[in-house]
Amino acid sequence: MTRGAVVAAVFIFLGAAVYVFGQFKPFGDESIDRSQPAMLKSVRDLSQYHAAAGEFQVVLDIENDVKWVPAALAGERTLFVAAGSVNAYVDLGTLKDDGLILSPDGKTVELRLPKPQLDKPNLHHDRSYVFSQERGLINDLQALAGPPDVQRFYVAAEAKLAEAAKQSELLKRAEDNTRVMLTGMLQSLGFQVKVRTD
Repeated sequence: MTRGAVVAAVFIFLGAAVYVFGQFKPFGDESIDRSQPAMLKSVRDLSQYHAAAGEFQVVLDIENDVKWVPAALAGERTLFVAAGSVNAYVDLGTLKDDGLILSPDGKTVELRLPKPQLDKPNLHHDRSYVFSQERGLINDLQALAGPPDVQRFYVAAEAKLAEAAKQSELLKRAEDNTRVMLTGMLQSLGFQVKVRTD
């Protein structure tokens, strides 16, 4: 066997060994989760009926301009796509006060439904992202110091989603769904139902 053939055989053997070692990893790294189990800290009784939910998306166009300085040197403009959901609910806890009135003959129930409310927006982080970003030279250098601060975009996005939910038909849908749910439940128990909305 020539010297070249020996060298080639050695390289082939080493390549095969590396491949096998990489596939089976007899001494490979191992991930060990030593985290403690989650602990229940508190329990709250809820009287909210979540009657409707809306999915929203908004594109933020936020620019931070530095006065008297060219945009090529300082400043930042970001397009941020945010997706999230907002729940509309009715607090049925008030029904135990004067919100539920039974007629003297026990045949009719008068419901006084409280007005529906909106939950805080639930931002979907897995579907929210920076679409594009233009930065000046100084901002580029500052970005090298650490990860980008996206918290301000999340805060702005939540405000936009909350406003969009207020302008939508979500509250009306929650009111209608709650009325239908309670009316159907009481009618199935043999009551006639009258509904009033505060």
